Amino acid sequence: MIRRLFWLSLGTAFGAWSAIRLKRTVRAVMPGGLADQAVGLGRTVRGFAGDVRVAMNHREEELRDAMRLDAQADIDKDLH
Repeated sequence: MIRRLFWLSLGTAFGAWSAIRLKRTVRAVMPGGLADQAVGLGRTVRGFAGDVRVAMNHREEELRDAMRLDAQADIDKDLH
């Protein structure tokens, strides 16, 4: 009797878990869920691109300072 009760409760728990997982999967695959995921991905990519631009400009300034390219450009303008 206890064995049957154990297997019954185990089956019920597994059935409830599977139903919840199935609902989540269906919501994620529906057009609204996919659209939300695409919007989130777009925001992430835009944020990453902005961070790369900022870091690139910062590094370029460091390199210009190290090589004194701005000073050299001013000298070249004066010569011409």
